[in-house]
Amino acid sequence: MLQPSHSIYSRLILVLCLVLYLSALPARAGAEPFDTAAAFATFADPADLWGSGVESVMEQAYRDCFRTYILGGRVITLRMPFAQNNEREELLEEDLDIEGGGKADPLLLWDQIDKLLDTDDFRSYMAVLGDGKEKVVIFDLTSRSWSLSRDLFDIARMKAGAYRGLPHKPYVYTSGKGIEAADIYNYLYCIGRLGMDCSGFVWHILSATAKAGGLDLGRTLSRALRAPRGADPALYAGTSFFDSRSTELIQIKDQLHNLLPGDVILFRGSDGTAVHSAVIQSIDFEAGTLRYLQSTDEAPLAERGVHDSYIHFDPASPEFSLKDPTLQWTQKRFPVFPGERPSAFSEDGERYRAYPEFGAGKVVRLKALAVPIKRINARAGH
Repeated sequence: MLQPSHSIYSRLILVLCLVLYLSALPARAGAEPFDTAAAFATFADPADLWGSGVESVMEQAYRDCFRTYILGGRVITLRMPFAQNNEREELLEEDLDIEGGGKADPLLLWDQIDKLLDTDDFRSYMAVLGDGKEKVVIFDLTSRSWSLSRDLFDIARMKAGAYRGLPHKPYVYTSGKGIEAADIYNYLYCIGRLGMDCSGFVWHILSATAKAGGLDLGRTLSRALRAPRGADPALYAGTSFFDSRSTELIQIKDQLHNLLPGDVILFRGSDGTAVHSAVIQSIDFEAGTLRYLQSTDEAPLAERGVHDSYIHFDPASPEFSLKDPTLQWTQKRFPVFPGERPSAFSEDGERYRAYPEFGAGKVVRLKALAVPIKRINARAGH
């Protein structure tokens, strides 16, 4: 992995100046999408940090899942929310389907988000979050609506940690001091019911990488994915596919020195099947750092949705397995909404090592990506 060049720091200073300038603009009532591609690409070219090989291609695909807006006079960068069909329907007698099934292309999802942030309903939501008064926001995923409680007892209960929400009716305390990125995430998640699930995001990264190397991954794998004729293969690229015995997959011994960008990390559930997937973007054997990308909502509030995560290891021991307890997985896991039942695992390493009776986590590699990645790296002179 290339280390950041001196030029990147000067560019980051320019970005900071731009943000400060925009922050001083008068407050706007609606959402004005910041032209990320035009304004920020110049200052944050992935090649500055990652060179022009496969790591850079994957980084660009990752950045497709972020967009910057001016909302309520603030410059706020949003990350693509996590969204999974029927994730919160356990107490309901109806399905909670997600727009695009959690597998839609991020550019299409951003178009929907742009429209959602330009509605009167969102402007009302933004206004009450900045009215200077404490309150509890009650979301309803079934009706895609929200309401408020200003009851002092409700507020006191929330502040004391006595959570009264249900899976499909999250409760959120707000101080009324203005909208933050986490508040917008809550709105997009509950009202928009849109985003990318874990495997939908992994598929986005892998298909974008394949495309950069001259391969249509969906067309190549449509039969292996058992996608009907004319259907979008992305809809069938679930975590169960990456956990299958498909001849398109190679299971990799999860020793660090065996791993490559594009490898898929699978985390098991209590029944032994894979329930979560992530994708490796870079491994720096000199610094002892592995960076992987994922979409999940069991994370710190500011990281819910698409985010990057890290594993730190001893560079002198590249033969260690990802299951080795001496590896430091930095990704912490928290409830989606403060007050909900916490995750069974406090961090990703604990989750990866879980259920050893089923072999714990594992790593797989798509055979079809070998040639595209080779082409990308060859163009980069690797």
